[in-house]
Amino acid sequence: MYLGIAEEEDRKLAESWKADADGILVFTGLFSAAVAALLAISIQDIRPNPQDTSAFYLANIYQLVANANGSNVTISSSLSNPSTSFSPPNWAVWVNSLWFLSLAISITCALLATFLQQWARRYTKITQPRYGPHKRARIRAFFAEGVEKLHLPLAVDALPTLVHVSLFLFFAGLLVFLFNINHTAFTIVVWWVGLCIAVYICITVMPIFRHDSPYYAPLSRS
Repeated sequence: MYLGIAEEEDRKLAESWKADADGILVFTGLFSAAVAALLAISIQDIRPNPQDTSAFYLANIYQLVANANGSNVTISSSLSNPSTSFSPPNWAVWVNSLWFLSLAISITCALLATFLQQWARRYTKITQPRYGPHKRARIRAFFAEGVEKLHLPLAVDALPTLVHVSLFLFFAGLLVFLFNINHTAFTIVVWWVGLCIAVYICITVMPIFRHDSPYYAPLSRS
């Protein structure tokens, strides 16, 4: 009787872990691709323009050749060495920092999700060995206690929280980026992000006031 109930609970627990991991892997894969695509554009703002560098060295070569021929040629002050005079704007540094951090967290979540899948398979395997009922019950109780003591359910619940943190960091970087690119686009997006944040807060706090609420967020406390 005990083993039957325990095996059913373990099976449901492992399936829920796998389902959470699958969802996180799909989301982080798509999300990371989107962030990486934007980073390929925004990273140009924090490093010198290769065309400016080429123009600087070509101008120096031209000056050397002209001076060797007796001509007095000077380089325009606007063609200073980009490698020494370049300083990225603060907003570009913030945007890239937020997006790189968001990407790093997203990839970390994907890695942890793959670990979670492996842990779920291993837990199912080791808690249902081919032994006698008494020994199987002792093994199951031993590993179930380990799951509780090592706070594995808490670690599983923390994964969606990290995904949400990654998403919020991306939104923050996006708003900074659009604010310095186009104010109309910034206004439209900031309204949408504000609406999403308001809905997220409502979903988070709703279980506190409505215990029958089906809505739930990682930070909810029911």
